[in-house]
Amino acid sequence: MMDVNSDSMLNAQWARVRGRLRAEFGEATFRSWLKPLTLAGKRGADLRVAVPSRFMRDWVATHYADRLKALWSSENPEIRTVEVIVDAQRPKDEALDSGLDAAIDDGAVEDEAPAVPAAPQVVSARDDDSVESVSAPLDPRLTFENFVVGKSNELAHAAALRVADADTVPFNPLFLYGGVGLGKTHLMHAIAWHIRTRKPQKKVIYLSAEKFMYQFIRALRNKSTMSFKELFRSVDILMVDDVQFIIGKESTQEEFFHTFNALADQNRQVVLSADKSPSDLEGLEERMRSRLGWGLVADIHPTTYELRLGILQTRAEQSGVQIPHKVLEFLAHRISSNVRELEGALTRITAHATLVGRPVTLESAQELLRDLLRANDRRVTIEEIQKRVAEHFNIKLADMQSPRRARSVARPRQIAMFLAKQLTTRSLPEIGRKFGGRDHTTVMHAVKKVEELSAADGSFAEDVDLLKRMLDS
Repeated sequence: MMDVNSDSMLNAQWARVRGRLRAEFGEATFRSWLKPLTLAGKRGADLRVAVPSRFMRDWVATHYADRLKALWSSENPEIRTVEVIVDAQRPKDEALDSGLDAAIDDGAVEDEAPAVPAAPQVVSARDDDSVESVSAPLDPRLTFENFVVGKSNELAHAAALRVADADTVPFNPLFLYGGVGLGKTHLMHAIAWHIRTRKPQKKVIYLSAEKFMYQFIRALRNKSTMSFKELFRSVDILMVDDVQFIIGKESTQEEFFHTFNALADQNRQVVLSADKSPSDLEGLEERMRSRLGWGLVADIHPTTYELRLGILQTRAEQSGVQIPHKVLEFLAHRISSNVRELEGALTRITAHATLVGRPVTLESAQELLRDLLRANDRRVTIEEIQKRVAEHFNIKLADMQSPRRARSVARPRQIAMFLAKQLTTRSLPEIGRKFGGRDHTTVMHAVKKVEELSAADGSFAEDVDLLKRMLDS
């Protein structure tokens, strides 16, 4: 009778499990998250698989552990639990690793064990100088499908998609720049995912400028600079995030310049990101600045209210939690610094709703995000009130000071006067002057009218309250 727990059978089972993982999740996901998994041993009904870092352990345990357990149980009914552990120091067995990969590629049929060497534990590791080990893990959430496009980022998005789709290099480099949390890294990940999924034969390296510097210093220390050069100059697409970090690092900047030149000369694509445009990066060598300007430089501007609201609506739908539209509008108005902070606020709200089990309200959101809102607060001005109210009611900002008396214009103007009285220390005459030189009695009438309408009409009162919360510091 065949022993299903012998070393050779465990190796065969592991090869088939890996093959099914690759088939189910696709080549890109498998290479980024599942190929680094190694079989760390079996004790009774408990099986252990190892990954090289805590971050990867947490990600695999959260997203793939259940399927991993199900596949193992179908291969070996004795297995009841599969634990993901961290083991960065496990030695490499190249023959065994290549045997397993060959078995996966060949299909590893159910009734025939692949020809792999027997070993006490199945081990696998990536070469420290391989494309896969150098390239940073990709976040599966950061795809083109999950990127919300608006006026502030449409050029950068279109350029990134063009690079990802093109069979030839459309512009070299593609240089994306903008402030923190506006979507540069999202587009970098999206390009890499797109290429790995649709053109898996392409060699892609995505990494931060800091890791590029680390790899170069390591090569110098180990006297392996030729291997470093061969690795980075053999890829089809090189993507480096936050290149401003290599400014001032003379040796690294020099090597980066030569790497970039070599790839460009071979018509290989380079994609870069930074917090400023090449012309504004102080300390950058002039020849590098000139070379970076040869391609397409695409700016990602600060988000507009409409884009922030669109992002929140998309993320809220993905979360599956019911978020009132008034709450999304409130967040889009109040958190305008960057998208990362905006999404973090929504995550906090959805997590609270899921864990505590209470419906989301404007009041609960404001209380829950008190610290974040305080950090985004600034002193309210009458000009800011006018702008917010005009945006909310979709009228022109100039209408706040115009003589027009149509209700569609006059009512928002009265609300803006009311809020100016509530939220600023300006006197009634001063407020009147800001609204086209109106008399203080006009402001008093506006305040009284808004109070009356709020008491009589709940929907009107909600609108006024929402605007006040958006502006109130």
